[in-house]
Amino acid sequence: MHYKSFDEINEKIRRKKAVVVTAEEIKGIVDEKGPEQACREVDVVTTATFGPMCSSGAFLNFGHSDPPIRMSKVWLNDVPAYAGIAAVDAFIGATELSETRGFEYGGAHVIEDLIAGKKVQLRATSYGTDCYPRREITTYITKDSINQAVMFNPRNCYQNYGAAANSSDRTIYTYMGALLPMLGNVNYSTSGELSPLICDPLYRTIGIGTRIFLGGAQGYIAWEGTQCNPSQIRAENSVPIGGAATLSLIGNMKEMSQRYIRAATFHKYGVSMFVGVGIPIPLINPEVAQNAAVRNRDVYTHIFDYSVQRRSKPALARVSYEQLRSGSVQLGGRSVPTAPLSSLKMAREIADVLKGQISSGEFLLQEPVMSLPAEASPKSLEIDEVADR
Repeated sequence: MHYKSFDEINEKIRRKKAVVVTAEEIKGIVDEKGPEQACREVDVVTTATFGPMCSSGAFLNFGHSDPPIRMSKVWLNDVPAYAGIAAVDAFIGATELSETRGFEYGGAHVIEDLIAGKKVQLRATSYGTDCYPRREITTYITKDSINQAVMFNPRNCYQNYGAAANSSDRTIYTYMGALLPMLGNVNYSTSGELSPLICDPLYRTIGIGTRIFLGGAQGYIAWEGTQCNPSQIRAENSVPIGGAATLSLIGNMKEMSQRYIRAATFHKYGVSMFVGVGIPIPLINPEVAQNAAVRNRDVYTHIFDYSVQRRSKPALARVSYEQLRSGSVQLGGRSVPTAPLSSLKMAREIADVLKGQISSGEFLLQEPVMSLPAEASPKSLEIDEVADR
């Protein structure tokens, strides 16, 4: 059996001799030559996704004014940012809404505006102290005028998120988009067989410390994502059947591109942010090559009924991503149209960009410093009857 180390592959990348293909390209190679030979001939497979990822945001350090202020309340273009950190640090969450524009503008728009180089109004108030006497400030910042702008996304890259439909008699508006009554449509969000954690379902190469493409810059996997659920039921090919692992991602927002970070408003729901992520998978052994060659026809998920306003929503059907991507699925005894929230076109672009960066020696692989958890399940929030009185 053929094995390669990260160091061996990185040496080939430095010499611009590494063979790099996308996750869509490796499938034909494995079909034709088998995983053993594919592992001999190919060094790295690039995966990618580009979709709405609400659990995203950024830490910002504004620098000190004169006289200085210990900011206790902060707004960026009238969007509240969390200031309970230190004097001039704040965290702007992607889904936070503007106090004056509501659903039209939110934290994701602030982040996109900063990445685009636009001026953003900073307004802050304080209770005043002997060391920080100023009590209010209003000014403008850009990504170049502030010290740090660090994107930190607690939960991105969901491994096989479920699809959504609506069996009620009215249209409902959700983070999965508008769902038409009487099972009028099915929405889903994934790049399927191109998605990072679909192509490395057991996290053999993707882990904490992995260098990634994040919003056009080089970033890292900082930790397991929130609500990480690797104990999800899996198919024979090891791919979970439903939402499983997630990733916490970090990167320098100042180096990111507006092309790969986009604000979005979901009608009657709120604000989210499209995040472009690319993750390289080094073919360290044939098993990794076999996993990376997974097809949409072999990846299954459930369609959940979002009209049921409970934590656990009933599954209406189990379908493959090949069926979802075909444009319709059989649901309730009839053909129902399907549509993706994520962009396969952009995911393919990111996989190609990352492939080019690795091939040219610009992007080296980082071996994980720690594995993602193999077992874990998210807990539910139970309502304490005493506290609820």
